[in-house]
Amino acid sequence: MKILIIKLSAIGDVIHTLPALNSLRKFYPDAHITWIVEEAAFPLIRGHNALNRIILSKRKKWIKELLDPLARKRALKEIYNFIKDIRDTRYDIVIDFHQLLKSGLLVWLARGDRKIGFDRGMPHMEESQIFLNEKIPPVSMEIHALKRNLMLLEAVGVPTANIEYQISIDKNDEDSAMTLVLENGIKDGFVVLNPVAKWDFKLWQNYKWARLADTLIKDHDIPVIFTGSPDDYFLIEEICEMMEEKAANFAGKTSLKNLAALYSMAKTIITTDTGPMHLAAAIKTPVIALFGPTAPWRTGPYGLIHKVIRKSMACSPCFKRICPYGHNNCMKSISVDDVRISLVKSTRI
Repeated sequence: MKILIIKLSAIGDVIHTLPALNSLRKFYPDAHITWIVEEAAFPLIRGHNALNRIILSKRKKWIKELLDPLARKRALKEIYNFIKDIRDTRYDIVIDFHQLLKSGLLVWLARGDRKIGFDRGMPHMEESQIFLNEKIPPVSMEIHALKRNLMLLEAVGVPTANIEYQISIDKNDEDSAMTLVLENGIKDGFVVLNPVAKWDFKLWQNYKWARLADTLIKDHDIPVIFTGSPDDYFLIEEICEMMEEKAANFAGKTSLKNLAALYSMAKTIITTDTGPMHLAAAIKTPVIALFGPTAPWRTGPYGLIHKVIRKSMACSPCFKRICPYGHNNCMKSISVDDVRISLVKSTRI
């Protein structure tokens, strides 16, 4: 049995597909399973014990290089080899978990007997179902993304009883994270604050992050670490400069696997709706997630140990990248006390 999974990005979406991967491996223990993924989420599945092969798409890099006369030839060669890799195997099953035009084209390129995915009826699909030969009736978008992936498998006879991620964190990842913690003089029982997100509309005010961090350090004697990408370093420095106490800024200092190892050591992760939120949930570290324009029942941290802080507003969730009314009250109305009380009630501090 040869199976091809297509789920290209983003970090949270790839994490939400891991339980489906594990379900496939359990049902087909001897299958050869391949996954096509893009660069950003590649580290999440590298070394996963349920996978036999990964085909890496460098789509964003190729798009840039195709516009550059000096890099175009190299990009075309890499794209050619990528297509060869997709077509070098005849798959018994191809599953499109992504369901966008870019994944649909890969389904079309792949040599497969059964090309499976949801049929028309889900708003994000970009008509990707036209590349399928086995179309599953669509399900409600109000169902959590992780569950929708499992429902797709259940519709073709693959049981999905357990939710398992099995993100591979090796000793080097753990040692690197621990070294970073010790070098910053941080003791056990620290809390991680992840104040960043790709959408500005998902952000909480910087001064509230600063006040929250000060409260944890002064009132509860809990060390605080901020995390983010290299691009987030100066934003987090601004937050740290607003503080009275000292917190550590790890933005840009961890790989994705280092970050997973760091989160596994933390007492709690407090975060916006972003990829690292799902990473923390997948390694079973308690999460407190701040939600505004998006719906936690669709894409929140999955599991009973996690908490969501969200204000009920008539305009939320709107799923917009920019507030239609210009006030961003769905995030601004969340107070520092809302987060602090949630921490206390959940006995995490």
